[in-house]
Formats: sequence, structure tokens, C-alpha cells
Amino acid sequence: MYGWVSRETGLRRFREALIVEGRGNGKTTLIAGNVTYMACKDGERGADIFLLANAKDQAKICYEEAYKQIKAAPALRSRFRLTREGIFYEAANATIKARASDSSNLDGLNPYLAVFDEIHEFTQAGYKLVDVVRQGMLKRDQPLTIYITTMGNVLDGVLSQFYALFSDALEEGILAQEVADRMFAFICELDPGDDVEDSSLWVKANPALGVLLDLKEMEREWQRMRLIPQQRANFITKNLCVTVDSSEAAYLPMELLNRNRDRIDMEQLRGRACYGGYDLSSREDFTAAVLLFPLDDGRWFVLHHSWTTRRKVELDNEKIDYNHFAMLGLLTICDGEYVPQDEVFKWFKQMGGGSGIYEVLNIGYDPANAVWLNRALEAEGFATEIVRQGPLTLNDPMKSFREAMMDGKIVTNDDPMLRWYMHNVRLRNNYQDKEKENWMPTKQNRYRKIDGFAALIDAWCVATRNMPTYQVSDDDIGDIAVYDLSELRR
Repeated sequence: MYGWVSRETGLRRFREALIVEGRGNGKTTLIAGNVTYMACKDGERGADIFLLANAKDQAKICYEEAYKQIKAAPALRSRFRLTREGIFYEAANATIKARASDSSNLDGLNPYLAVFDEIHEFTQAGYKLVDVVRQGMLKRDQPLTIYITTMGNVLDGVLSQFYALFSDALEEGILAQEVADRMFAFICELDPGDDVEDSSLWVKANPALGVLLDLKEMEREWQRMRLIPQQRANFITKNLCVTVDSSEAAYLPMELLNRNRDRIDMEQLRGRACYGGYDLSSREDFTAAVLLFPLDDGRWFVLHHSWTTRRKVELDNEKIDYNHFAMLGLLTICDGEYVPQDEVFKWFKQMGGGSGIYEVLNIGYDPANAVWLNRALEAEGFATEIVRQGPLTLNDPMKSFREAMMDGKIVTNDDPMLRWYMHNVRLRNNYQDKEKENWMPTKQNRYRKIDGFAALIDAWCVATRNMPTYQVSDDDIGDIAVYDLSELRR
């Protein structure tokens, strides 16, 4: 983080760092040392340093560690003034303080170092805190933000997005080079395909194994926890840094979502055929629409848009970043008390009407509350098709869509709102055997919305019904071996 500097300016190269390690690897001790260094040795006068976490108690852990380190070292103790409210290095007018995730109290501050501890606990509302702090750094010449954490189970929160972002920074050509060059990633985790039972691989997620952690103790803990699903998931997530969704009957765990993060140039879709779907839900809630494009390589591209009301945003029950989604063009916030069906009609007309961008072949919909919109679409010349919301209709599409996700065949240009919708989908609790029962989507709770997925599965239904089937030629038949089954009876 500190060793790379610009030849021209002498300023630090890296401005953001993501550090992910297994539990017990000394993250707090490590960061406490960084905090003290940045206050007194980085050459910045008036360095305001903030230790931030989802709760004040968590933020205090790192603060207390820095406090104890300074107090235990005579050379530091004589130069710092220690109080319970803050640590002060008065020779450079620097301060160290712990703060909880209350973004309103951080407006107007000018941080030099910000440490976000255990960001796996930050929900999407945590972006507000991150944004306030990062914007406050703009006046500094070489500020540094450190996100340090184990893996966690808030799978649509800050960590899941930053994990993807910093992983992209490690790959050439995904992010702009000047952006990637400022991002430092130190991610300790098992690799895809590694056997979690193989303890010889655990060092990948635990760089302090053999120093702070004892392998035999970890193995004993694993043997005790491995047969209890919740504890097994917790060990794999926290100790091996492999995200496991331990919630019951999750339809699309994070590992599947991460297989489908490809991007394409939207211009190559212009004029192409696609299938639509929409979900009106409650007009005071979320409404969503989707276009689904079959691609030449066998994959599918999903274009999604949602609508909600200003009141919904003000209530903030879902704790998502509505305004960010709106700025990305994924969400329209309506000023009235409900989402007019006319908004959805205008979107489909813009996307695929007579002079639209794409050729919409068919639109799938749930007929509940959709009479006006469906008639308007048909009057405009769109073909529409009912998709009944029951297991006889949705079972096979739900399974085939998940198989497409398993094969990495769904492209969304990493749409964060659609990702949130999809991760909220659960299978009904009475379907314990996922392979044998009829599947129906449901949501985890009233605030974990799935409207975007409902629109997507409607589009998937009409697409799979209407896509041309594979034709078997005579030459193909000639290659099929034919057996006399009577010879196999024994």
C-alpha cells in the first residue's frame, strides 16, 4: 500500500485498499499499526483519521487496539495524547477517532485515512457512509481508504460489490487503467474448485496460519462444525473466505451470481430480436420490466428497468441505494403515490415499438392487475402471452434458468439492482428437495423484493416456449448407436 509512489509527485499510488483474510489472522492489530503510522509518519499535517464500522462497538475495537499499542510503547506514548474520545498527535495536529455508520454526522469532514472495519456487515445503506467519507477526501493530496474484513453473509451489501470491483482491478482491461492503478487488493481465499475438506489448502485464506492460528485447532473445530449446516457455512465463510449462503432454500447463491458477470457492448444489440416480461406487483411498490436477448454464442443478455415511488424512497425500508440505481438508469422514481402503468407502456414502446431500438417478439406477463397495460401493448402491435404464476407454469423455467446461471450463460452487464432482485429469491419452504419438487419463487421477507426477477422469469417463459427447437438431421441419427436391450437385461 505504501511502497509505490509517483516519480513526478512523490505521492502514494494506491488510494483504496481491500484486505480480506480469514478470522483470527490479526487484522485489527495490523490496521492499528497503520493508523498510528498515518497519524505521525506519513508527512500529513492535520491528518484526520477515522475508524468506521457498522456499529460503534465494532469501530471501538480497532481504536482500543491502537490505544493499547501506543500506551505500551514509550516512544509513542510520550508523543501522543490518549483520551477515550480520541487519540491526538499534536506535533502534526492529527487525530484518530472511532465512528459508527452514521453518515449524517460525517458531512463536512476532511478525512486523510478512513478504515472501514468488517465491511461484510454493511448492507447497501453502507454506501452512503462510504460515499460521504470518500467525497470528504477530495481536498487531500494522497488520502487512503482501507476496507478490511472477513467474508460474510450480507451477499448484496458493500463487500459483495467491492469484492467484484477490486477483483476487476486485478484483471487487465476491465476497469480503466488509471482507476485500477489506484486500487490495492489483498484477498486471501480458497480458489474455485478447492476442496474445503483439504486442510492443506486452508493457508490460502489464513496467512497467519502457524503463527497466530494453529492448524490442528482449526481442524478440530471443523470436525465439530462440519455436520451442522449453519455452523459449516459459518466456518467456510469466516475461516476459508468462501461465501456460502446458509439461508434456507436460496435459489441463486452468490457463487452462481458471480459466474454471470460478463459484459457486452449494448450497441451490438441494436435491432436484435428479444423477449419481454413485466411484473406490476403493487402500484405503490416496485414495478419492473425486462428484455431478454438470445445471443449468437448461446448466452442470454438481460436488460432490466424498475420503477418505484418517491414515498418508497423516503421510507427507505429496503435499505438500498435508490438514487444510485436511478443515476445508473436502472430505476425511475415516480413523484406520484403509485407507479402508473403508462410508464411501463412508454418504456416498451421506446425499446421495441415501431421505431424502437429492438425487435420485441413477445411479452410475457402475469394477468393480475395488468388489463389496461396489456391492452395498450397489444394496441401498439406487441404480441403478449400470459404466464400464470403457479408451479405448473414456473417449475420448468425456474430450473432451466438456474441451469443457465450454473453454465455462466446469463449476461447482465453486472446490473446491481437486478443482482439484488435475483439474490432475494427463495424457493418455497415446503420444497425441501430442490430437484424433485415443483419450484415457485418467493421472497425472503417483505423488504427483500424480487419484482425484477419475476419480470425476468416471465420473459424467460415466453422465450423458451417460442425459441426454435434443435432439429435432428438424418446424419445425426446415423451417428447414434442402437442397442438390443434384451442383451442388457442381466
